[in-house]
Amino acid sequence: MYARIVNMKLKKDAHTEFAKTFEKDVVPMLRKQNGFRDEISLLAPERSEVTGISFWNLKESAEEYNRMAYPQILKSLSNVIEGTPEVRGFEVSSSTFHKIALGQPV
Repeated sequence: MYARIVNMKLKKDAHTEFAKTFEKDVVPMLRKQNGFRDEISLLAPERSEVTGISFWNLKESAEEYNRMAYPQILKSLSNVIEGTPEVRGFEVSSSTFHKIALGQPV
């Protein structure tokens, strides 16, 4: 499994609008991507900061998303984020996610 971590700076007082845009535009697009497994969005309104963690079956799926769909995601979020988000990728070394996904106890 592969994880893609994106750190974003929000415009002042944009956390509510970010959450709405994320649910309305970003999540549906992610669900259509080949190899996509899950997304976790962490919001720190007091710092106007968001970290998104997406999980993918393969690194290649995340890279394809980054090339093909991520530019459209950035356009959707352009009215609520400042600057260019920082994107990093990681191989998942351990996780309880797979147990949850299969309906097994953690």
